[in-house]
Amino acid sequence: MSECVILREIPTACGRRFGHATLNAPGTLNALSLEMIDRLAPQFDAWVADPQIVGIVLDGAGDKAFCAGGDVRALYHSIRDARASGDEATPAVVPAFFEREYRLDYSIHTCPKPVLCWGHGIVMGGGIGLMAGASHRVATMQTKMAMPEISIGLYPDVGGSWFLRRMPGRSGLFLALTGAPINAADARFAGLADFVLEHDEKTGVLAAFGQTCWSDDAAVNHRRLSHLLEESGRRAAKPESMLRRHYDRIDALIGHDGLAPIVARLQVLGQDPEPWLAAAAATFSRGAPSSAVLSFALWERALHLSLADVFRLEYQVSLAATMEPDFSEGVRALLVDKDRNPHWRHASIADVDAEEIAAHLLPRFQGEHPLSDLA
Repeated sequence: MSECVILREIPTACGRRFGHATLNAPGTLNALSLEMIDRLAPQFDAWVADPQIVGIVLDGAGDKAFCAGGDVRALYHSIRDARASGDEATPAVVPAFFEREYRLDYSIHTCPKPVLCWGHGIVMGGGIGLMAGASHRVATMQTKMAMPEISIGLYPDVGGSWFLRRMPGRSGLFLALTGAPINAADARFAGLADFVLEHDEKTGVLAAFGQTCWSDDAAVNHRRLSHLLEESGRRAAKPESMLRRHYDRIDALIGHDGLAPIVARLQVLGQDPEPWLAAAAATFSRGAPSSAVLSFALWERALHLSLADVFRLEYQVSLAATMEPDFSEGVRALLVDKDRNPHWRHASIADVDAEEIAAHLLPRFQGEHPLSDLA
C-alpha cells in the first residue's frame, strides 16, 4: 500500500537539505485526509526545527491536482454512520480533522524558512489552505483554484476568512459567494500565488535546489529561492486574469449595502454575456443559502482579526456547520450520489434565521479553546 504522503529530502551543494512532501492520493485528486495531515504535520515541524533543512517543498502526485480540498466525503460518512446508529453527538473525527488541519495551515503561514508550494492543476478548499501560507507559491498554466464550499453547504474556511479579506477590493467576497474558479493570473492578482511557471519547469527547479549553495540565514534563502523561481518563470506564458478584467464590475456588484442587494445583483448577473461571470452567478444561485449568509457574516466579523483568531473562530464555525443537514446534503449531491440536485433547508437567504448563524460562531467545546496556543 502506497504512503498517503511521500516524504523525502533534497541534498544541496552546500550539504544542507530541502524537505520535500508530496500528497500522494492522485485517485482522489490528493484530497486532504486526516491520515495525510497526521503524516505531514509532525515532519513539517521536524524540518522547521532542523538547522540543516533550509526550506520545504509541498506538491501533489500526478498531473491533475495539487490538492482538490479536504476529504469531506470521509466526514460525511462518519456523520451519516453516527446518525444511522442513533448517535446525535459530533463524531470525534470532525473536531480532530479541523483542529489538526488548521494547525498545519497555521504552521505553514508562520514558518520562518522558505516554503515552496507547487500549486499545479486543481487547488481548491483545503488545498488553498495549504498553499495560501507558503512563502513561495507557484501556479501553472493548468492551475484551477476555487473556494467552492457554497456548493456543499459550508463556507470558505482554512483561513479563508483571513486571506479572502485581503484580496483586492471586494473580490474575496465575490469568490466566497460564487465559488468562481480562477487561473494562475487571477491567483497572482488575488494574492494567492507569487510566481507563474510552466509545469515542465518543475524538474529543473528541484534540480537547481541541489546545485545551489544555501545559507544559514533564512532571509538570504528566501531571496535566493525567489530569484531562482523568477528566472524559471521568464519563459512561462501568462493567461488573462478574469478578476483583473472585471475588477470594477465585481466591486460594484458586491458593493457595501448588505447581502440581500448582492443577491439581487447576482441574480441579474446570471444573464450576463460574459460566460465566466454568468457561470459564477449560476453557481451562487444553486448554492446553499445558509452558506451564503454564513460566509457574509464571517466576512464582516473577520476584518480586524489576526490569523490565529481567524483559525480559532473558523474551528468553532466548522464544527457547527459540518453537523448541519446542508453539509451532508451538499456532499451527497456533489460528491457521493453526484446528482447535483441538493435539497437545501432554506429556499432563499431571507429564510435563514439570524440566530442560527449566530449560534455557529459560539464555542462547542468545554474548557480552553483547542487552538488557544496559536500565537
